[in-house]
Amino acid sequence: MSDHIHRGFRPRNLDLPILDGTLHADLLPPAVAQEVSAALRNHRDPYVGVTTDGTPIGGLYHLEDTGLSHRKVLDAASAYLETLEQHQLLSARLPMDSPEWRLWTNAFPVWTHQGLRLDRVEPRQRDAALALVEASLSPDGYAAVRNAMKLNGALGELVQRYSDSLGEYTYHFTLFGEPSADTPWGWQLAGHHVDLHCVFVGSQLVLAPVFLGAEPTRAGDHGPYAGVSAFERETDGGLAMRRSLTGAQEERFLLGDSLRTADLPPELAGPNGRHVSGAGQDNLVLKPEGISGKELTRDQRRQLLELADVYINRLPEGHAEHKRRRFLDHLDDTTFAWRGGHDDTSAFYYRVHSPVLLIEYDNHAGIFLDNDEAERFHVHTITREPNGNDYGKDLLAQHYARFHG
Repeated sequence: MSDHIHRGFRPRNLDLPILDGTLHADLLPPAVAQEVSAALRNHRDPYVGVTTDGTPIGGLYHLEDTGLSHRKVLDAASAYLETLEQHQLLSARLPMDSPEWRLWTNAFPVWTHQGLRLDRVEPRQRDAALALVEASLSPDGYAAVRNAMKLNGALGELVQRYSDSLGEYTYHFTLFGEPSADTPWGWQLAGHHVDLHCVFVGSQLVLAPVFLGAEPTRAGDHGPYAGVSAFERETDGGLAMRRSLTGAQEERFLLGDSLRTADLPPELAGPNGRHVSGAGQDNLVLKPEGISGKELTRDQRRQLLELADVYINRLPEGHAEHKRRRFLDHLDDTTFAWRGGHDDTSAFYYRVHSPVLLIEYDNHAGIFLDNDEAERFHVHTITREPNGNDYGKDLLAQHYARFHG
């Protein structure tokens, strides 16, 4: 691994209680155990969604016929199911209304994870599962997912420990419901730094929540993952948006100019960093912070849309266009907030908060590498559909009311 990739930082000499992909929280300090078990504590709470005041804004999501076909996805789902043995179906597929949709973590689970683990099934089954993921996303979206998975494998090789937990395929894949053009269904891919939730409701597709991250964001120059990298667009797009803003606007969007621990409030200096909408936060109450779209110049509004497009374009083309239109409909009520520097090396955090799209990007201190301060080579990104449509919940409620009410 080349030194310049991590600015000279090395793997930590640490002994985490991670075994076979499971984190044993009872062996962690209480405060850390509390954070990593949030999803397990909260996933059965009545679902509300991310809101600004505890009450979702109604009428933001509409059940409709997009005219888009999911034939390729349905064929991939059938092909995947055909590879499975009868006993595997007990874990591979869960009911559509299963609470396990909301049971995920970007770290390591403190529970027995649902679904089939991709490194524990036959290669043809793993490839079929990934083919379903690929059919559901855009080429850019699938590349982002696979690169994050590969970088997890590169991390395992770099630290030379936790080989049963840090790997390219140490991820669980779960189908929910019965793949159908008429009946809602979906899938979850979950594991370290990769958590995707994809829901199909008729001709509509919801991809949320999505957590993608990597430590480091680039592999070295040798080995099976040589040259693999991720999050360049997310990083560069955020910087371009920040740099488009003026000094006179800073008081409206700048939350702080440093991510160094000494410069942060204590609640923003812990293991979760600055992001607030991660695992276990499905009912987060988050007041808008930052400069609003109505306060931006025309060029700045264009820059904000280009940044949002980095995340929207993980969706297949037709679905991305639909999401982009909804985002534009609410651009005046969308806020952009920033914390950190905006030179060529400083770590930073940004948030795009729209009524229909929440984006968070955060640089982190090292977990497996020994940088005690946040660095650009450790990235977390999160997207959600606020006001009740994570996991397609709003559209699903409309579907069941219309067709099964």
